[in-house]
Amino acid sequence: MTTVIDYGMGNLGSIVNMGRKAGGAFTVSEDPAVIAQADKLILPGVGAFDHGMTKLRERGLIPVLNQQVLERKIPILGICLGVQLFTRGSEEGVLPGLGWIAGNTIRFKRAVPPSQLKVPHMGWNYIEPAKADPLLRDLPPEPRFYFVHSYHLVCDDAADVLTWTQYGHRFASAVQRGNIWGTQFHPEKSHKFGLALLKNFLAL
Repeated sequence: MTTVIDYGMGNLGSIVNMGRKAGGAFTVSEDPAVIAQADKLILPGVGAFDHGMTKLRERGLIPVLNQQVLERKIPILGICLGVQLFTRGSEEGVLPGLGWIAGNTIRFKRAVPPSQLKVPHMGWNYIEPAKADPLLRDLPPEPRFYFVHSYHLVCDDAADVLTWTQYGHRFASAVQRGNIWGTQFHPEKSHKFGLALLKNFLAL
C-alpha cells in the first residue's frame, strides 16, 4: 500500500487519482500508525517551507517518517514543497528541514541577464536525466512536466541530482539518494509523463 501523507498541504486527490490510474493501491493518512505500515510513501506539498515543517511537527509525523525512510528504507517520493522539505532548510524560512538530502532550497532570482525571469516558474518544461534510475525508465519521448514553484534545490553532491531543467539557469528538477526520490514538478498534473513516472515509482 502506498500512503500519501496528509499534513494539510498538498493536492491529495489528484495524486491518488493519478496513482490509481497507474495501477497502485493508495490511501491518504495523517495517522502515524498507518504511515508506519506503508510499503511506499508520497509527501506532497503546496505552500511555504516553514508552514510545511510546522504542520509535520504538529501532527507528530517527523519521528515516523525518519523511522520509515532512514531506518526501514521505505521508498518515498516528495513532490514540489515535499521535496524541498527533504533539504536542510530554505531561503523562504528559518526552520530546519528534514535533512535527508544534503542541500538547501533557494529562490529563483527575478532577473537573469539577458532575459527577465518570471517567478514563479509556472507551466510545462523539459527534464534532462542526470543519471540512470528506475524512476525514469521508459518515459515517453521528450519528457516534460508541469511546474509551479519559486524555489528550487541546490544539492551539495551532484550525484544526488536525478534530472536537470533549464529556467534562466540549470536547476535540479528531481533528486534521488538511496530510497529517497523527489520531484520539483508535479507528476499528478503531467498527463502521460506523470503517469509513466508514477508507474515506475510503484514498481520500485
